[in-house]
Amino acid sequence: MSYRETVVQKIETAFAANAFPGARFLQGSFEGCEPYNEVGPFEKLEDWRGIEARFLDGHATALSFFSEAGFRFFLPAYLISDLRGQLYTADPLFHLTHGFSDWTTEVPAADRTLKIKHGKSALMNPRRYGAMTSYDYARYRLSIFTREEAGAIVAYLEFKRDADPDVIDRKAIDAALESFWLERSRTAPDAQSLGRHIAEQEEYLAAIRPGIENGTD
Repeated sequence: MSYRETVVQKIETAFAANAFPGARFLQGSFEGCEPYNEVGPFEKLEDWRGIEARFLDGHATALSFFSEAGFRFFLPAYLISDLRGQLYTADPLFHLTHGFSDWTTEVPAADRTLKIKHGKSALMNPRRYGAMTSYDYARYRLSIFTREEAGAIVAYLEFKRDADPDVIDRKAIDAALESFWLERSRTAPDAQSLGRHIAEQEEYLAAIRPGIENGTD
């Protein structure tokens, strides 16, 4: 088995048991019509396996508009299509590395040049998010993955860095691995603990439901 297919298999195994979150819970942004236009077509796709790369490319920006649940469920489809060189517009790599390194761009303005900060230490939008930086947001957004899923993502990132001749920013991949992903793959809650927690919650709800329905609780 090739290195590429070994990584594909690791992704398929890590994400195989994830349940479809439900159509109502796929969309994370509700500003304007673009989020629904991008996420809406996924509402009836209850199995991420078998989604064609052409469809994923046609909704390349959906990764920006998914809820955390939607992002976690559909990400492996994007990763596998990317590994197989089938994506032309969708860029899952960006969504896994953005926010872990800094860079600046210079913008001419009148008689001076402004340096615009991007990435890790850049503030998101102070009026809305206060002191939250891109690094803070990235850690929050990507903390949804289990230990096994994070391990599969590490394998994807390492493949893109070491074996993909088209990858552009190896420094961004290294920064993401060192700042977040390697630790996440070692210390995140594992799939078994998530399953146990869900079972406990369902047991609790089943226990109190009769009282709620009878109006005694």
